[in-house]
Amino acid sequence: MTSFGALDLGRAAAAERRWAEAYEHLARADSTDGLAVSDLELLAMVAFLRGEGNAAVTALTRAHEASLTNGDMEAAARTAAWLALYQIELGDLSHNFEWVPRGLRLASGIAEPSAVAGLVQVPPAVAQLASGDPLGARRRFQEIGEIADRFDDHDLRALVLFGEGKCLVEVGEHDEGFARYDAGVAAVRAGGASPISAGIILCTIAGDAHLAFDLARVVEWTDVLDAWCREQPELVAFSGQRHALRAALRMLRGAWAEASAEAELALARFRAGDYRAAFGAPYQFAELQRLRGAFHSAAESYRRAGETAWEPQPGLALLQLAEGKVERAQEQIRRSASGADPVTRRHLLPAVVEIEVAAGDVDAARHALAGLQSIPASASTPMFSALVAHAEGQVLLIEGDATRALASARSAVEAWGVLGVPYEAARSRVLVGRALALLGEAAAARSEFDAARGTFLELGAHPALAELERNLGKHPSGPLTARELEVLRLVSTGLTNRAIGSKLSLSEKTVARHVSNIFGKLGLSSRAAATAYAYENRLV
Repeated sequence: MTSFGALDLGRAAAAERRWAEAYEHLARADSTDGLAVSDLELLAMVAFLRGEGNAAVTALTRAHEASLTNGDMEAAARTAAWLALYQIELGDLSHNFEWVPRGLRLASGIAEPSAVAGLVQVPPAVAQLASGDPLGARRRFQEIGEIADRFDDHDLRALVLFGEGKCLVEVGEHDEGFARYDAGVAAVRAGGASPISAGIILCTIAGDAHLAFDLARVVEWTDVLDAWCREQPELVAFSGQRHALRAALRMLRGAWAEASAEAELALARFRAGDYRAAFGAPYQFAELQRLRGAFHSAAESYRRAGETAWEPQPGLALLQLAEGKVERAQEQIRRSASGADPVTRRHLLPAVVEIEVAAGDVDAARHALAGLQSIPASASTPMFSALVAHAEGQVLLIEGDATRALASARSAVEAWGVLGVPYEAARSRVLVGRALALLGEAAAARSEFDAARGTFLELGAHPALAELERNLGKHPSGPLTARELEVLRLVSTGLTNRAIGSKLSLSEKTVARHVSNIFGKLGLSSRAAATAYAYENRLV
């Protein structure tokens, strides 16, 4: 086959989005006679989409150097901009110090104005957003939008909609930001975005919908991403993240076997070259392992996710909690929440409440709940409302207000049922049962516990099932947390605070706080009285 024939075949395959065939033919043509700048750019795009990141950067760098040699400053600026974007996608931010200023400088010297003047502004706008300046980044994206409109550049306009949306979400303008995201999805559906731009947009905004607890958009945008990937069966880039997002959605829906298969596919596509899935693939796999009780495997998966630029939270802290390492879980989630941006912190707060309740820190749990309750109504979604109702039930129970806890927990159960999220509905049923037990309605409490048990058994949620079984029938313990029950049982054996701490891997100070909480909640004044209470109520 002549190089000319290979080049034509490669161009035709790329036009039809047959990426494997396109890569093979274009690479053959390049190795035989070399490629012109436009075809090197095409080869770079195809290589990127096939998961060959290094090859993509090499081809695009050659296109850039050839453009400089030819005196084509517009092509040189364009390739510099895409090199910066490629390397952001590949997690290599160091080279942006080279390509971003070079692209800006080259664009400023172009004789005839073009949309490239806007494209070179995209990487620095993304970097500005990542550095914690969403307002400045938004101003830059607005300027880019004016250039996109002036030159009727649909791909640049799609990137602007995505960028502006992310900036608005970061500053708390949820409705406006997600409206931009909706417009970005519409642009992709209409074919107004190049393949790499479309992948960036769809993967990012579907992930942001998860962070915002916007289940309706999670479903819609994940379906759009899924359909887009299915149209390109040879696609590697973005395909791993597609499976990771599908795994997260199936976990919510209670299809854990399907979620496991999706997580495995996400890991396989990550190994094949989808850098986008470097965090999402192992993190979603770890989440499923944690809920099923495979704690050792979950820890390893969280560790792999943590090798990226993102912290594997709240999953890792919740794993520590499930393992009984309450103090460590508390330290981790507090550190993560305190250093998080507003969007991420909001996503972490339900786990903060859960862990602080388990640790017996009522004030910290109430403070985290207040953070959830302070979220503006414009940013609320049905799923977020369910999470808040569940968190309210947890805090009210630890405060001893069973009546109000019951109302909140029932609201959560109803909301989860409407959303079709069985595991969370079962967890909220456990809260309902605990509140009913405190109110003396033993039969009704038993019914709720039985319903929750059935769901946990069906899903294979072994840790949740074990926790329910441990606490079933021990309702006279009142508002005590699981950790406080452990401490009370050990107090009843005559152990000192130091000995209890050694047994539970807690500090003596933490044990003393738990003992104080137990005395206060149960109206007791001595360890002897606590021991008698434990035996009288069959807690030991």
